[in-house]
Amino acid sequence: MSVARRSSISSFAAPLTAAPPVENAEALNRMIEEDIRKENARRKEERRREVKVMLLGQAESGKSTLQKQFQIYYAKKSLEGERPCWKPVVYFNIIKAVRLVFNELDYQFSTQGRENQEAPKAIQDQIAELRTKLLPLTALEDSLASHLSGGVTIGSGGRAGAFVRSGWQSLVGGRGSTQNDIRTMEAIARTAEVSSIAAKILASTAKEVQALWAHPSVKLLVHNRKVRLEDSASFFLDEIARIAEPDYVPTTDDILNVRLQTLGVMEHSFPISMGGLSYNWKIFDVGGAYLDEDPKINRIEDSLQLFTAICSNKMLKDAHLVLLLNKTDLLKKKLAQGIEIRKYITSYADRPNVYETAASYFKSHFQQAHKKKDSWRRVLWVHYTSMLDIKATQSIISNVGEAIIRKHIAEIGLT
Repeated sequence: MSVARRSSISSFAAPLTAAPPVENAEALNRMIEEDIRKENARRKEERRREVKVMLLGQAESGKSTLQKQFQIYYAKKSLEGERPCWKPVVYFNIIKAVRLVFNELDYQFSTQGRENQEAPKAIQDQIAELRTKLLPLTALEDSLASHLSGGVTIGSGGRAGAFVRSGWQSLVGGRGSTQNDIRTMEAIARTAEVSSIAAKILASTAKEVQALWAHPSVKLLVHNRKVRLEDSASFFLDEIARIAEPDYVPTTDDILNVRLQTLGVMEHSFPISMGGLSYNWKIFDVGGAYLDEDPKINRIEDSLQLFTAICSNKMLKDAHLVLLLNKTDLLKKKLAQGIEIRKYITSYADRPNVYETAASYFKSHFQQAHKKKDSWRRVLWVHYTSMLDIKATQSIISNVGEAIIRKHIAEIGLT
């Protein structure tokens, strides 16, 4: 027994005595140091070729839509893989729009009642019938919002809407999800189930949604601007027949039109090649839901205050400034409807109430703020945009991108 024990110890201990020669150890150290040096050089070169873009603006100003435009222009393949993720978001936008239409009709009917000008009973009966038939659809709003938000709620009481964080696509089974834990898989399954239910109910109630949207009472509300729908609601309500199809897959226009509020900072990376060199653009979309907004302040004034703060922020002194005056299509539409700017911005005074004058007026205010508050004398690029106009916006993205890259090369000496 003692012999067996010594044999066991000997066989275990023998390898420990076979230490490598000193020259081999030194060679190994040199190899490790060289690998570290090469890795550090590689990372340094990557940082030199890294361009960071931060999107700042009010909630609903179009930041997320601009990010999608970058994705369409520079990384369209990644968007293709995400298309199925946007189905429940499209359904949510439609359901929310339908609910808001009913809410506004209720308000108008109650107001008319107080004024002893009740809407004809036949009309109220028609709306009540449509409400009953569409109840299974509108009842899904909160459930769908909760699943898209991953259970996150903002605000106190009432409907908080759908708020998503970075990587939300993985919760709806999008391509590129690397999370395989039980909770994530369960969340994906639940969201897919709710989305499937919404698709089936929308298919069975598409005619009722169309009837509601085409109803004379609703048309009158829209014409008189008394229904408070989000900018893209009309787009989806006009497209019900297509979206209700069993094989529906969101189009690029659908993805650009959806309204989905973001939380925190959403990071997106795009490889961009210019002048034979490859760059990695990192775009940071700062969620509008985190920006404090005073409902008593005009949105133009609010945007101007935010821009002034950006211009004077020392932490952003090395940032390139690109100002996108977005939603020019809505400005033109409102001016065509006869809305007078001076009623909302008194300093506009008696200037012509036309788009060219208004655009120049707003641009000059931002330029003055930049001139006063930007101590670093940075160049300010200003563009008028409509984020839903793919061709025009991508032309701007290309021009601005090339200008930023040229300045980037000059500053860090890339060749």
